[in-house]
Amino acid sequence: MTTLKERITEDMKAAMRAKETERLGAIRMLTAAIKQKEVDERVELDDAAVVGIVDKLLKQRKDSIDAFQKAGRQDLADKEQAEVAVLQAYLPARLSADEVAAEVKAIVAEVGAKGPGDMGKVMGAAKQRLAGKADMGQVSAAVKAALAG
Repeated sequence: MTTLKERITEDMKAAMRAKETERLGAIRMLTAAIKQKEVDERVELDDAAVVGIVDKLLKQRKDSIDAFQKAGRQDLADKEQAEVAVLQAYLPARLSADEVAAEVKAIVAEVGAKGPGDMGKVMGAAKQRLAGKADMGQVSAAVKAALAG
C-alpha cells in the first residue's frame, strides 16, 4: 500500500512523461505545498495531513474561480477549474449530505451541545473526525442546523 505522497510523486512522473503541462503544474503546486509544510514544521506528513493540504488548496482554487468569474476572466477561471479536477483525485470519497448530518448529530450528542453557543466545541470535534471526508462548509451548515433545532 503506497502512501498518498508516493502516489502524488508517481503521478507527477507520469505527467512529465506524458507531457501533460497543466496536470504537471497542479501536481507540482501540491508537492510544493506539502514540502513547505514539512520544512516549516520539521515533520514528515502522513496521509491525513496531506489530505488537509489538498482540502486547503481546493478551497483556495474555488475562491479564485468565484473571483475570476465575477471579474469576467473565464480563461483564468478555467485554468483554476482544471487544477481543482487534478486535486480532487487525491481526496478520499466524500460523505453525502445525509451522512454528514448523521455524523454531526452523533458529535452533538457526544459533546453534550445544547445550542448555538456550543458551535465551536462541536466544530472542533467535527474537524478532527471529518477532515478530508466532508466539505467543512457543508459540515458547518449541518452543525448550525443541528444546534438551531
